Amino acid sequence: MDLRLPDMSGIDAMVAIRSKFPEARFIILTTFTGDAEIQRALEAGARAYVFKTMPPNELLDVIRQVHAGKKRIPSEIAARLAEHYSDERLTGREVDILSQLAGGNRNRDVADKLSISEETVKAHLKHIMEKLGATDRTQAVAIGVRRGIIQL
Repeated sequence: MDLRLPDMSGIDAMVAIRSKFPEARFIILTTFTGDAEIQRALEAGARAYVFKTMPPNELLDVIRQVHAGKKRIPSEIAARLAEHYSDERLTGREVDILSQLAGGNRNRDVADKLSISEETVKAHLKHIMEKLGATDRTQAVAIGVRRGIIQL
């Protein structure tokens, strides 16, 4: 399963399929390297997460391992997960606000779109920057995209 599909995300497709077929086993095969996307995929039930650049013989080994009921996370992917494992995760609302900022919206616009006050947007933005270690909103968006927290 890839993460990006034409009509829905691969994670959403995986969740939908697993709701009808709970024993289904998924391998994420993708080019996306963000730790947040990896974590969401694994939480949704992926048994393996590999990059499309993986050599075919190694991919065949992963398929066999998952078929046998095992999980497989290559060391380079495990390292990406470990890098931010203890970081405090953004809340759903913070992700919404970060997505709005990525769209070029000002605080006032974000407040209007999300039916909250501008002061609430500012408070959320402060928490977002703290959690991501960003010094400004542009850097927060860049980090969010790089880590797979939001997509452009």
